[in-house]
Amino acid sequence: MQHERLKMLINSALFAAIIGILSQVSIPLPFSPVPITGQTLAIGLAATILGKKYGTISLLLYLALGAIGIPVFAGGAAGFGVLVGSTGGYLIGFIPTIFIIAYYIEKTKFTVLNAMIANTIGMFVTLIFGTVWLKIAASLSWHDAMAFGFYPFIILGLVKAYVASALGVIIGKRLAKANLLKRDEISA
Repeated sequence: MQHERLKMLINSALFAAIIGILSQVSIPLPFSPVPITGQTLAIGLAATILGKKYGTISLLLYLALGAIGIPVFAGGAAGFGVLVGSTGGYLIGFIPTIFIIAYYIEKTKFTVLNAMIANTIGMFVTLIFGTVWLKIAASLSWHDAMAFGFYPFIILGLVKAYVASALGVIIGKRLAKANLLKRDEISA
């Protein structure tokens, strides 16, 4: 039992690092304070592979590392100010996102289709949190908040949701088969 828990905590730490690494894949948009990043792909992978408990632990570790000054946020940003800044809503929105994705997958069969549904829902949760926060923090109108923080990310968000789903199911099953991942709903 302790051995399984230790394995999952190590997996959580590894995924915190993966989220930090994919966050550095960042493409600034000239018209928006919100960049396109690999963070959402990493969040979907963590939720799909690790489940709600350990996926959330990996995310909270990532957020804590960034908050204390380790440059793991998009573009190498760090510090508590990023969490409360205009794009902080996306980061905070990852908490319910990862939980909702994993919860949905855990309550259904571990398939790419179910993971895709969950990751699509999660993408919209992140966009809603981020857009509302952006509107308030940057004193934007709803039109501008949607134009800068929501609409530009839908198509690529769906692509990342699919990639996270397909890779997450494949990797999750292989890790479970190799006894490196303990998830009851994953059948090898």
